[in-house]
Amino acid sequence: MTQHHGQTVVEKRFADPARREVEMLALRTLSDHDLPVPDLIEVGPDSILMTLMPGERLDSGDAELRLDRLRTSAGLLRRLHARRPPKGFPSGPDDAHIIRRYQSAGGPPLPLAIPPAAGPSTLCHGDWTDGNLLAVGTEITAVLDWEASHVGNPMREVSRAAWGASLKDPRSVEALVEGYGADLADVRAWFPIHAAELWLWFAEAGPPEYLDQLTEKLTRWP
Repeated sequence: MTQHHGQTVVEKRFADPARREVEMLALRTLSDHDLPVPDLIEVGPDSILMTLMPGERLDSGDAELRLDRLRTSAGLLRRLHARRPPKGFPSGPDDAHIIRRYQSAGGPPLPLAIPPAAGPSTLCHGDWTDGNLLAVGTEITAVLDWEASHVGNPMREVSRAAWGASLKDPRSVEALVEGYGADLADVRAWFPIHAAELWLWFAEAGPPEYLDQLTEKLTRWP
């Protein structure tokens, strides 16, 4: 946080200019306040200034409160996916490439297949996780960190959010699916892709103990 004309604001710095451009585009696209996102105040050569949003991380508090917040957040995610994406956003992840990289890297066997698209591509956040959502009570007060936003498969994004959240609490899947109004089978069909993607992340960026834990988990894939 920093001060700007007497106002406390958030400064976000970017190592990758392309990700800064994407975040700027997302904040401008969503400046109609249909979703709780920060206002873009000022743009620098490698940073942006934006308003400080109220709330605490979604996973602050007990497990039951987190589930209620996840359920509520899924309604916002569905609202995001209902928007028509403007030009300028990158395309979503290349899942065929993820599968090839994972298999070449020697990850644990997974039933890897790309599910068929269930509908048109939409505007996706790209990293719908506990740390990027703020809440007060059960109200979601901010959706942050739009640098990975893209045009992609909405069901893939719901599934990624559900699978990632389930690593903390398996009940998270049902909470997100219920809140979004998705089909559980469609959501679960994407889980192996997300597992492979996370395994590659740990394999390339560490830390090693996280990779070991995930590898052990994936060797017991149902």
